[in-house]
Amino acid sequence: MKKTLYLAAAATLLAASPVFAQETITIGFTASQTGALNNDSTAQMRGIELWRDDVNAKGGIKIGGKSYTVKLVSYDDESQNTRVQQLYTRLITQDKAQFLISPYSSGLVATAAIISEQYGKVMITTGGALEKTYKLGNKHLFQLYTGSSQYLAGALKALLKVNPHPSVAFVYEDDPFSKAVAGAVREQAKRAGVTVAVDEAYAGSTTDFSPLINKMISAKATALLGGGHYADGATLARQLHEQKAGLKWVTLLVAPDSPKFAQLGDAAEGISVPSQWEPEVTFKPDFGPTPAAFTKQFTDKFKIAPGYHAAGGYAAGLILQHAMEQAGSADPEKVTDALNKMNVTTFFGHTQFATDPKEHGLQIGHDMVLAQWQKKNGKLAKEIIWPDAAKTANVLY
Repeated sequence: MKKTLYLAAAATLLAASPVFAQETITIGFTASQTGALNNDSTAQMRGIELWRDDVNAKGGIKIGGKSYTVKLVSYDDESQNTRVQQLYTRLITQDKAQFLISPYSSGLVATAAIISEQYGKVMITTGGALEKTYKLGNKHLFQLYTGSSQYLAGALKALLKVNPHPSVAFVYEDDPFSKAVAGAVREQAKRAGVTVAVDEAYAGSTTDFSPLINKMISAKATALLGGGHYADGATLARQLHEQKAGLKWVTLLVAPDSPKFAQLGDAAEGISVPSQWEPEVTFKPDFGPTPAAFTKQFTDKFKIAPGYHAAGGYAAGLILQHAMEQAGSADPEKVTDALNKMNVTTFFGHTQFATDPKEHGLQIGHDMVLAQWQKKNGKLAKEIIWPDAAKTANVLY
């Protein structure tokens, strides 16, 4: 009996002792487990959860001499703005989330930002490229992705490196995102003194690009920047090849990033695509896993190679962790200050945030990766050709 009482008392003492107590950091987010955004959002969620597993396996986040276990709280936002509004409020007021990671997509990010700012919560946004949200006076919002105005900036820089005086055709889908991207790179090209050979939008349902291709040939265009989504981009690439357009450079949005694009065969060769991240990048991180280590770990766990949505999810957690460790505190204002000062490289690439109140939190460090389909041992493979710090092959021009 005495032995039992002694053991019970010892157990109570150990449970109460701060030496044995495990502190916890609660991070909240929503994911589109259902709805139209399910595919990419699920990849992002897997990245976040893999980061949590990694940091907890290594003893947690180290803050001020203590280790904090990461606890994730998440809900299905069903790809709906109304759900995001309700659930981010719940994460803060009921689940007591200390920090937040955004949902996937620019539209849902904008809705979540209203709630996070209302409550003064730090939120790392991933999966959202549109820049408007960061020009509304937000103080605790930090964007991981390169903004939409820079989507084709890397492609233009890479093009100008191999041909300082190209004649460029801007041919793009008539939808808000594609037009915004094309509009931004058009202005960048004009400032660089580039000749604009063609500037025209097309309907997303277009299946015959002959009239546009004939315009490019007549205008003696040497390069094409534009595109839209998979169906139109793949069709445009195939018809450019069939009609021998004679272009020396083609960069299209979205479509060439898909493994399916290789089914075009010779029509795919030389086509490039901007991406937030690719498994083949060769960044040398200041902390965290290398690109190869992250890719292997993700592939081993989920039996599928990671895309940039998954990488962005992991990197969001990694950047938040680093900010807390640098601040030596979980106080939101101190973490915000650490994020404002951040200028680092991870497996995801360079990260730095704007501190000007007019665009606070906007990503200013991360470069889009430019991938290009090239033949390797007789087979088509995607190679990274920009930026130089990440490239796996030289530009095919």
